[in-house]
Amino acid sequence: MQIIHHIQELRQLVREAKSARGGIKVGFVPTMGYLHQGHASLLEAARKQCDLVVLSIFVNPLQFGPNEDLSRYPRDEERDLAVAKATGTDIVFFPSVEEMYPRPTKTIVSVIEVTERLCGASRPGHFDGVATVVTKLFNIVQPDYAFFGMKDAQQIAVIQQMVDDLNMPVEIVPCKIVREEDGLALSSRNVYLEPEEREQALILSSALNMAEKLVREHKGPLLASELQEAVKQHIDQSSIAEIDYADILAYPSLEPITDLRSVPAFIIALAVKFGKTRLIDNTIIRW
Repeated sequence: MQIIHHIQELRQLVREAKSARGGIKVGFVPTMGYLHQGHASLLEAARKQCDLVVLSIFVNPLQFGPNEDLSRYPRDEERDLAVAKATGTDIVFFPSVEEMYPRPTKTIVSVIEVTERLCGASRPGHFDGVATVVTKLFNIVQPDYAFFGMKDAQQIAVIQQMVDDLNMPVEIVPCKIVREEDGLALSSRNVYLEPEEREQALILSSALNMAEKLVREHKGPLLASELQEAVKQHIDQSSIAEIDYADILAYPSLEPITDLRSVPAFIIALAVKFGKTRLIDNTIIRW
């Protein structure tokens, strides 16, 4: 496993690998570090499907708002490298902020409509930062496949829209949410949770399971507003849960819907604060 800190060095390494081993497939997993089993599952998927696996670890300042947790975002380089090595990663790209943004950025990649709801509504500018850094990373790594976790389903929808619109030669590979045994979706931010908050956060997966069961057992038309109200009432059972959103939208367009049976697939998406920690979770239901 090689650890690279500079863009030109990474480009040369990938170019040499492609030249030496003609026709290889490059798999790429972009992350902000503090890797957990969810990230490991993305690297394992890339290892199975690709000849060369590149992992990036970069806490991207462009996607954090002025009152968000950029300075608090957890970091553990030693653990990250151990996870990367255990999953058979070939190259770890570990750039500094100065390497990625050597001068003030005057070009921003902005995806409209699909970014205007869910986290895009509550975190203005967030997805401009995501789209911009992912575009930069795709241009640097030149991957054939890029692997993303479905826990941030809106991010995948945004990146897929960007790739399609800009004819980027990369296939986006969505990977299923990895959960703890008790159902809590793995997240780097889980480390912020106090014991009571961690216990109460289980209401998220519980609400999604309840909603999916309700949908599957319901006969006839089912209104999104009715299901949304049932989900909110379930989450309100937690005394400390503060709902940012609990929305039901068509997926991947993220357009509002009335009758759930009017679309082939929809997402039940949650963002809820427990204390100071904001967690997201979701499930996608396909008829």
